[in-house]
Amino acid sequence: MTYKGDPWFNVGKKTFALHLLGRGRAILKLDKGHQELLFEIRPETFQKCKVATAYWSYVDLGGLDEAELADLVLEAWTGIVPKKISRPVLEAAKAAARP
Repeated sequence: MTYKGDPWFNVGKKTFALHLLGRGRAILKLDKGHQELLFEIRPETFQKCKVATAYWSYVDLGGLDEAELADLVLEAWTGIVPKKISRPVLEAAKAAARP
């Protein structure tokens, strides 16, 4: 499968997500333990995607609401950026979610 023309989401040269236009899917670089759980409990929405020697997640976007997709993209992004950058963003997101 080719991804030419599909949008890639990167920080520097590191990719954390791809949107497969016209296919209703994305590929996300999620935490290994989390994605293994998702493969097991939601196989209709999450499937393995082999990338080099590891697995990322094919995600059926129709199986997610906006909030869940936002959380997954944030998870993928935080997995590739330095902690000094992701930590304040995660703390702000937690603070905004508190009642």
